[in-house]
Amino acid sequence: MNSKTRKERFVVIGGCAAGMSAASKAKRLNPALEVVALEKTPHVSYSACGIPYYISEVVRAADDLVAVTPEEFRKKRGIEVFTCHEVVAVDSARRRVTAVDLKAGTEVAFDYDRLLISVGGTPRRPHLPGFDLQNVFTLQTLQDGIELKRFIDKNRPQRIVLVGGGYIAMEMAEACRLRGLQVTLVEKAPHILPGFEEEVADHVSAELSREGVQILTGAEVAGIEGADGGAATAVLLGESGERLPCDLVLVCAGLEPNTRLARTLGIRLGNTGAISVNWKMETSLPNVYAAGDCVEVRNLVSGKPDYIPLGSTANKQGRVAGTNVGGGTAALKGVVGTSAFKVFTLEVARTGLSKQKALELGFAADAVTVSHNSRAGYFLTARPVTVTVVFDRRTARLLGAQMVGQEGVSKRIDIFAAALTNRMKLDEIAYLDLSYAPPFAPVWDPVLVAVNAARGKR
Repeated sequence: MNSKTRKERFVVIGGCAAGMSAASKAKRLNPALEVVALEKTPHVSYSACGIPYYISEVVRAADDLVAVTPEEFRKKRGIEVFTCHEVVAVDSARRRVTAVDLKAGTEVAFDYDRLLISVGGTPRRPHLPGFDLQNVFTLQTLQDGIELKRFIDKNRPQRIVLVGGGYIAMEMAEACRLRGLQVTLVEKAPHILPGFEEEVADHVSAELSREGVQILTGAEVAGIEGADGGAATAVLLGESGERLPCDLVLVCAGLEPNTRLARTLGIRLGNTGAISVNWKMETSLPNVYAAGDCVEVRNLVSGKPDYIPLGSTANKQGRVAGTNVGGGTAALKGVVGTSAFKVFTLEVARTGLSKQKALELGFAADAVTVSHNSRAGYFLTARPVTVTVVFDRRTARLLGAQMVGQEGVSKRIDIFAAALTNRMKLDEIAYLDLSYAPPFAPVWDPVLVAVNAARGKR
């Protein structure tokens, strides 16, 4: 697969959001460029964020989550995709990537001119007894989702323990309740959703409880009980010594950047532990780019490098890397960390910094929380939206926002995201000309009500 007369080649390691965005953009800009993508799992270019809905059977088939198949990449985009190929070595001096075909058990090598590392993040798995048992799962790739759903379909478990209380745990709590499982959620922090303000987290806790989810906060997992190499039968808590019987465990303890390849190549890592890149997504090694959940990104609010593993960010990073590889010019100056999720009847979203994080970064941070109707109050379908605004008391600059409610949350948070990106102050936001019509919003939108409350608190 190497030739003295070959065309210029761009090799992509990792075939999900960032990797295939980069491959597609580079090929589109430079059709003469040979593009090769190597992916360890059987799937590329899929919606990882849709996996909980596949497990709950809202999405009927795993293939429905795949945007572009390997065959479509070859035939329609001219990109060679090799699935089930794990990269085991990169020789930067010779510019050569070595991968193992996991099906055939053979090695194959590819020379490259430009290389992209887009290997994503690795689910955190506590180094405690029992976390290697058969029915202890993590959820990162589509294959992880397929295997988890297969286990549920085949074994019909009755009880699941979710270890961790972040986004994935919220979505999987709903998915498992829809599948008829008894769900217990264990979070070591004082409240679920540790990155959220307590007022917002309390709304979500109440929703989970109404739907039959048992929540244990301030609880440290000490290990998992089960036969050696067999199935988990209970999750053990530390201080209380409580034993939580289960048929299935899902570890939702967050992600850490996968930097194995970067470390072996001597690529510089940032203070976050993720790969350090410039605005063009170039690493410290010439002709080697990185994008996705393995890299850090500049937080536009703090002005500092941050680790924000989100699919939206990964797609942007991939597009920027692909543009530069393909001969164009693009830069990603940073993000504000905007995200949203659904849990039962609630929409939950956040952007920017929490009050605690802002204080840690040296801001004179304060916060205000208000509730206001999502639409005109005389509409019977109007629902309250709770909004938290985080701001700097000295400068009146907006630092962050969080929202929760049954409707009108997921896109309203984007108003705050735009304001954060433009470093707007409260006075500049307070009279924004937002749309108004009774079926869609009250004359004073919840965003404006919350911002004006923050102005009053200064």
